[in-house]
Amino acid sequence: MHCMKLLRQRLMARDFDRQVAEVQVRIAIMNGYTALGIPVTKTAG
Repeated sequence: MHCMKLLRQRLMARDFDRQVAEVQVRIAIMNGYTALGIPVTKTAG
């Protein structure tokens, strides 16, 4: 949740196309944090 607070709730861009790009960047960042939190499992034996 700390990461989400750093990304802020509001959009900074005024133009709609730039707002879309800003949201896509935020999603990519959050997906990166999610990927870091997923454990890598390997079969034993």
